[in-house]
Amino acid sequence: MGYDINNIRADFPILQKQVYNKPLVYLDNAATTQKPQVVIDRISSYYSSENCNIHRGVHYLSQEATAAFEATRAYVAERMNADRKEEIIFTKGTTESVNLVAYSFGRKVVKAGDEVLVSGMEHHSNLVPWQRLCQEIGAHMKVLPFNDAGELDVDTFSSMISEKTRMVALAHVSNTLGTINPVKEMTAIAHRHGIPVLLDGAQAIAHLQVDLEELDCDFYCFSGHKVYAPMGAGVLYGRMDHLDFMDPYQSGGEMVDKVTFDKTSFNEVPFKFEAGTPNVESVLGLEAALRYLDRTGMQDIIDYEDDLLKYATEALQGVEGLRIFGTAKNKTAVISFLIGDIHPYDAGTILDKLGIAIRTGHHCAEPVMDRFGIPGTIRASLAMYNTKEEIDYLVDAIQKVRTMFI
Repeated sequence: MGYDINNIRADFPILQKQVYNKPLVYLDNAATTQKPQVVIDRISSYYSSENCNIHRGVHYLSQEATAAFEATRAYVAERMNADRKEEIIFTKGTTESVNLVAYSFGRKVVKAGDEVLVSGMEHHSNLVPWQRLCQEIGAHMKVLPFNDAGELDVDTFSSMISEKTRMVALAHVSNTLGTINPVKEMTAIAHRHGIPVLLDGAQAIAHLQVDLEELDCDFYCFSGHKVYAPMGAGVLYGRMDHLDFMDPYQSGGEMVDKVTFDKTSFNEVPFKFEAGTPNVESVLGLEAALRYLDRTGMQDIIDYEDDLLKYATEALQGVEGLRIFGTAKNKTAVISFLIGDIHPYDAGTILDKLGIAIRTGHHCAEPVMDRFGIPGTIRASLAMYNTKEEIDYLVDAIQKVRTMFI
């Protein structure tokens, strides 16, 4: 059948919406993706026929909801090629996942005088938790720089590892530059020194085929809402030996085994990290979204998006005075740019009035902006449902912005 973009767009109801009497052109997918009808239907189905708290009930609805929830865990583990389904922990998203690892793992392996190595292109969610950890215990956070194209150098990474390095945390894909980082090679280098690696997959999960066995990382995390699933559900993968070693991140229901006023023992993995009632409907929606991608074909999606990115890059480069930040040879889905000396907020406001949803600012990656000496960028982030016609419309709109300010 091939990749039928019209059928795909028809699966996303919001794409039929008009804003300011103009068709919506949604290019803010790095912030959150839109949801296909099958995801919306799955949430509705849960609330209309399955709604119940999970794990702690003997009645029919509780058992049915629990079975569906745990089936999602097994499916995610299989899809990502994890060794065991118990290595999949459901969180609120990437931010909570990184905080969980920094708190429960980082505090046990990083001591005063040690080092945590991150890259200079990290989202705040994969920077601030490690920064706070280092500041609180007297460790040092080392920052791997990137070049003008937005690329990390593997040899530089290797040279920055020392006998004091205890943890490495890296973005699989940069949310500002679109760079696909060589995380497999970097993880292998870290492991040769016995150093665990966390990969932030928030921007990778919708655009790449993620194989945990191939990556061989110690932790991997992503947010469901970045991959056509509902907000409020994310995934943290952790190697079982690490998860067994770690203490619970939060306390309350579900994560306990036995409680008395004198002592509490904790539940087994993964439940000791899933305190309280989870966002069940969002987890089930996550499964629906991932299965939707599987039916469409991840490789077909990757090929389509790569072609769209190339088309968009060439089209934007044709705009006089437009500068693109992030020109790595290996990148995906994101184009950050500025139009002459026009402030990104001003440009974004006008583009919005023309029906284009686009993100402006530092994109929760202020150090990246500092690296280029700019206040922020305009970010067009692509998805499986975007079209070349939308790119053409964006370019025409940018030309209108130029005429207003230049």
